[in-house]
Amino acid sequence: MSRLMNPSAENILNARARLGECPVWDADRQQLFWVDVYNHRVHQFDPATGQDRYFDVGNVVSAIVLTEDDRLLMALGNELAFLNLESGVVSSIHQVEFPHPDTRFNDGKCDVQGRLWIGSISEAVGQAELYRYDPDGRWQVMETGLTISNGLGWSPDGSAFYLTDSVQHQIYAYDFEAETGTIHNRRILVDLSHEGVEPDGLTIDQQGNLWSALWNGWCVACFDPTGEEIRRIQLPVQRPTSVTFGGANLTDLYITSASVGLSQQEIQQGFYAGDLFHLPTDTAGMATCRFKGGNQL
Repeated sequence: MSRLMNPSAENILNARARLGECPVWDADRQQLFWVDVYNHRVHQFDPATGQDRYFDVGNVVSAIVLTEDDRLLMALGNELAFLNLESGVVSSIHQVEFPHPDTRFNDGKCDVQGRLWIGSISEAVGQAELYRYDPDGRWQVMETGLTISNGLGWSPDGSAFYLTDSVQHQIYAYDFEAETGTIHNRRILVDLSHEGVEPDGLTIDQQGNLWSALWNGWCVACFDPTGEEIRRIQLPVQRPTSVTFGGANLTDLYITSASVGLSQQEIQQGFYAGDLFHLPTDTAGMATCRFKGGNQL
């Protein structure tokens, strides 16, 4: 049985993003990176001061991950590129020919071995895929038959991998082999098709619970490792997009949102669409994993 919590998330940045996405906590800087996909911006937000700056990266930017130096690894359209945080210079390192022309990269994260897992989104049903990009530059297709590859994560013990296909309204679980970086035994962990809301980006806490932003659901939902819903956190926006834990103790939940595709009436109902939200919690997230191939590429 789910428990609906009172609205308590704080609006901490009036960003008015078209499609805010992919919040990433940098523990070294104690800052939050996030993207505005269609405005081609990578944002750097400092919760201590409330200051936010952005880099215009010149293309649709759907995902970012930390590296071991002063760069971010980004997914731009059909390519991977580094963003130098000192100079703002964008350096392309890998391009992909997708199986369908109306396809681009979507959500991505790194595993504890420093490999990038990155999915795609396609206008054609079943034409999106999930990929793995290794620190040595190897590129592999890990899953096919998707439409909106979204919301990735791993269980705290590294035995399970999670993948969201938003248009299917489902979050899948796989068995994960950390040493080889392989996944198998896909099963449906969460099915929200009865509601019609779309699970979007997700994060995992130290107890193994999954926190998923529900597109068109006005909330973030939390599921235990068996897929049972534990709670929902109401939000003042229709389209929350992704979540991550941050702060000194990794107990602060940061939530991005979108305004894209909303009518004027819907924007008036959800006036803060596209803004950044914060919620203190009683649980802690896991540390952000970094891409470990920056020095070689």
